[in-house]
Amino acid sequence: MIRIAPVGRALAVVAATSLALTACGGGGGDTATQTSQSAAPSSSAPAAAKGDGTLTLGTLLPQTGSLAFLGPPEIAGVSLAVKEINEAGGVLGKPVTKYDTDSGDTTTNIASQSVDKLLAQKADAIIGAASSSVSESVIDKITGAGVVQFSPANTSDKFTTINDKGLYFRTSPPDKLQGRVLGDLVVSDGNDTVGILAMQDSYGTGLADQVQKTVTDGGAEVVERVDYDPKAADFSADVAKVKAKNPKGIVLIGFEETAKVVAELVKQGLPADKHKWYMVDGNTSNTNYVKMPKGTLDGVKGTIPGAAAPEEFQSKLKAIDPKLQDFSYAPESYDAANLLALAAEAAKSDAGVDIAAKLAEVSKGGEKCKSFKECVDLLKAGKDIDYEGVSGPVEFNEAGDPAVATIGIYQYGANNKYATKALEYRTGNIAG
Repeated sequence: MIRIAPVGRALAVVAATSLALTACGGGGGDTATQTSQSAAPSSSAPAAAKGDGTLTLGTLLPQTGSLAFLGPPEIAGVSLAVKEINEAGGVLGKPVTKYDTDSGDTTTNIASQSVDKLLAQKADAIIGAASSSVSESVIDKITGAGVVQFSPANTSDKFTTINDKGLYFRTSPPDKLQGRVLGDLVVSDGNDTVGILAMQDSYGTGLADQVQKTVTDGGAEVVERVDYDPKAADFSADVAKVKAKNPKGIVLIGFEETAKVVAELVKQGLPADKHKWYMVDGNTSNTNYVKMPKGTLDGVKGTIPGAAAPEEFQSKLKAIDPKLQDFSYAPESYDAANLLALAAEAAKSDAGVDIAAKLAEVSKGGEKCKSFKECVDLLKAGKDIDYEGVSGPVEFNEAGDPAVATIGIYQYGANNKYATKALEYRTGNIAG
């Protein structure tokens, strides 16, 4: 273990030897699953609380909207897991059924309509959404139907205490960990004055709060913080507030609108070669900035939750979706599907409430196993299991959050894409 200067929280640094994340391409599927986006919406979708003997998974992941670049690897991760689960005999003696739907973003009502479709199709668990704000908008509808909501990418701290009836889980860590890692990084890079430009929603403001606290605790000063409307057509006034304080480091927390913020930073004389820029998982993209002048993002650093996707795992994902180049949140999505399947086996039921009651049990405290087949064979032999995921050990705490998680630190080059290898990975306890 090492201590991260200057705040000094214990975080392990893992060598960055695996390929990292590059965003592009469309979503994939496999012949062992069913994909539907055309079922008629239902305003009073039936609850799936009792189960019907067939584990039905729905995905609520971004095919359109401000996080669409995250959709393909997440969908591929779930599809790969379901393929392997069905090749191993399925769950409760039957193949797992999967339906894919679009989550869109908060500018549309797509997520709510998709949830209605999935509930009408008797989904026992819904994997998604990627956006914390989108998940927050549908969590009552999902959990109120007795269905598990399991996000591979939600990071808002709100979900730790949200009223979820014990039916919400996630494999990505709350922003308190990403915020600590990013804040430590900003200060250790020598930035004693910092500006923050954050989108105003549960994700942006929550992450900005943690970054601000960590920066301040580390002895630096947040000289300006602007929480902006991500739907705004112009960000000149927001950037001008930061420019007036002339910070050494600038933290950018947002989604695809960050491209407009970046253009305004350059226009107002705050380029990355004079003021160090830092990004987060929502805007660390390899598609959002490629049309900008060469070198615009050279040297910019970004943080993304999750361990490196092993090369063998990446190859399996590409067999699902040959166009896939981005692997962000694919491990978390793959683990979500496997954990749901194992929990259903452990519960001997596909009912959402029964699955939820077993998720913590199959994620810790028993005999370690790393694949659905290995784990389910142990369950059938009467053993207690501890699923060790591709994304990490998982091990849910009482809030349904992973107790331990990893954050990768990436750096952009002159081509306005971040490098294929992370600078480093930092693993730590969510509790601090």
